[in-house]
Amino acid sequence: MLKSNPIRYPRQHKFCAVLMLLVLLESYLLAQQTDYAFHAETELVLVNVTVRDKSGKLVLDLKPEDFQIKEDGKPQKVVSFDVENTDAVPVMDVAQAKPFDASPAPALNSRGPQAAAAIEFKDRRLIVLFFDLSGMEPDEIDRSVGAAQNYVDKQMAPADLLSVVSLGSSLQVNQDFTSDHGLLKKALQSLNPGAGQGFEEGSTGTTEGTPDTGGSFTADDTEYNIFNTDRRLEALRSVAERLSQVQQKKSLIYFSSGIDRTGIENQSELRAATNAAVRANLSFYTMDIRGLQALVAGGEAQNASLRGTSPYSGQSTLNALNSNFTTQETLVTLAADTGGRAFLDSNDFSKVFKGVQEDTSTYYVLGYHSSNPARDGRYRRITVSLNRPGVKVEFRRGYYAPADYKHSTQEDRERQLEEELNSDLPATDLPLYLAAGYFRIGDNKFFVPISLAVPGSQIPFSSTNNQDKATLDVIGMALDSNKRQVGDMRDTVKLAVNTSAEVRRKNVQYDSGFILLAGKYHLKFVVRENQSGRMGSFETDVDIPDLKTQPLKISSVVLANQIQPAKKNHSNNDPLIRDGSELIPSVTHVFSTGQHLYLYFEIYDPGHESRGTDKPKSARDSGIRLLTNIAFFQGKVKAYESPLQEVKELNAQDRGAAVFQLDVPLTQFKPGFYTCQVNVVDDAAGRFTFPRLALLVRQ
Repeated sequence: MLKSNPIRYPRQHKFCAVLMLLVLLESYLLAQQTDYAFHAETELVLVNVTVRDKSGKLVLDLKPEDFQIKEDGKPQKVVSFDVENTDAVPVMDVAQAKPFDASPAPALNSRGPQAAAAIEFKDRRLIVLFFDLSGMEPDEIDRSVGAAQNYVDKQMAPADLLSVVSLGSSLQVNQDFTSDHGLLKKALQSLNPGAGQGFEEGSTGTTEGTPDTGGSFTADDTEYNIFNTDRRLEALRSVAERLSQVQQKKSLIYFSSGIDRTGIENQSELRAATNAAVRANLSFYTMDIRGLQALVAGGEAQNASLRGTSPYSGQSTLNALNSNFTTQETLVTLAADTGGRAFLDSNDFSKVFKGVQEDTSTYYVLGYHSSNPARDGRYRRITVSLNRPGVKVEFRRGYYAPADYKHSTQEDRERQLEEELNSDLPATDLPLYLAAGYFRIGDNKFFVPISLAVPGSQIPFSSTNNQDKATLDVIGMALDSNKRQVGDMRDTVKLAVNTSAEVRRKNVQYDSGFILLAGKYHLKFVVRENQSGRMGSFETDVDIPDLKTQPLKISSVVLANQIQPAKKNHSNNDPLIRDGSELIPSVTHVFSTGQHLYLYFEIYDPGHESRGTDKPKSARDSGIRLLTNIAFFQGKVKAYESPLQEVKELNAQDRGAAVFQLDVPLTQFKPGFYTCQVNVVDDAAGRFTFPRLALLVRQ
């Protein structure tokens, strides 16, 4: 064992945080592996401006010097200027474009795709028809599809490029931007009214004023409703972010039956959706497809009679009005904050299309770089004025500034972790390394230990009360072969040491675990340090074999260089904790000549020598005979071989396992790379296996 005492942090539930005292060279190897990330951030603020004279006619002869833009009262310099006139587009051949399919812009060439898109969509009216199938009844879906088809047939102008997007069980782009009437109608007709089933609004647990269906229990689906609303807002945000590379003004017509928010629970995602739309120059035009409703005091005829006294006091009618108002209030907020309009309480669904065409017929696009460099996430007010008197100017009134990590809210930080966990691109700002294994704890059930290592040199500490403190957020998940999430974890690790200088020479290791069945899994973990918000992610595949089909049932082999006392509140499922001691796995398999190498593995259900069935179970178990030793090779040359060890009884009876924990001193090893071969022979059954692992021994 090492003479130094490692700093331990108490386990939270079944998780722990370990500050490993590894040798200087192991930490050096981790810290010296550099990931290069190039960041190019250009905060170009785009403002759409429509100018009309006293008679309401559009003014088309303005120049950049005619405009004055102020942000929070401070003048800004116009660096880009464009005039979009969709009325000037003549009848032309069918046009198609695919900004949804375009790859993200490279960081070092961010202007390339935007410049190409500016030419491709010049003088075009870009409209996204967004159908929220998860929030509408089948008849409402039919009405919204019918309104869209009527627009394509009768109202669609030559300059219009339409895209069809739907949200059911997943977000889908049914048709990218096109002016082909046939493709658009085909996409509209393909919308499945049942695709959003299962995401309908749930009850809140109260029975007063609800239909009496005879059920004895009314579930409280408040948490589900919060998730459902966040899911819809996140879908809108995803569309906005995907269209951010297109500079022109874009309009999204959102067909739904309203969005119901729960207090402030959905505020973070609502703000994220509006901010993404504002940055992408996208306006939401929200349509309540329920149209003009008649709220019956005693409930609708197709529903059961209402419970309680509210039908007789008028409270049920008031509740229905309040419910209708709250679902429409979010639609109004989305439209108002993005420069669009909300269309409510009307059965004339063509109005939304007329409104979009009127607002995007002719407009100016002004761009400026804000003179305020602060990334504080605050709202900044925009004012646009003209040197020409007697005109009316219409423009977006402001936007929320980007927020760095220090100015992010707790909700934004949690959303950031979730987004990174589900992102296809890995985060590399914070180096992260992961190791996993598997140990049987029941019939076809396994404990999968997870070890994450972060170089201590990469963790910034803050000094308070004579201690250096830092926190790490850890989030992870396990996906099965069908991409279904079968395990997840979330934890915050608090580090507190007397001096961070020692930590910078070592590594911080976090140990956790999943309980999984045999099969193939994909693991992904994200770690964020909470001083600057840097994140790192690591993904790996784990194949847990079906031991029932294995001739010799063996667990994974764990290499370690530390054993230390286990905490009282440790997990009972963790096989690396035995007899009051805990084995700390080595993530990197890098060891020093001054250390001990510990190897841990288990053999399950070994063969038995014939002892007769009339003897007690303990006597029959003593009939096993397992032999093992460790051989180390450098190339084809055997450099070392440990003495043979023999086990004649199961020492983990509850799991039917024979446990091996071998200790190999490394003092006689020369520095270099080694192949460690574990030789295991089940003498009673006549079976054997030879798993191999690579390791590095340094001076």
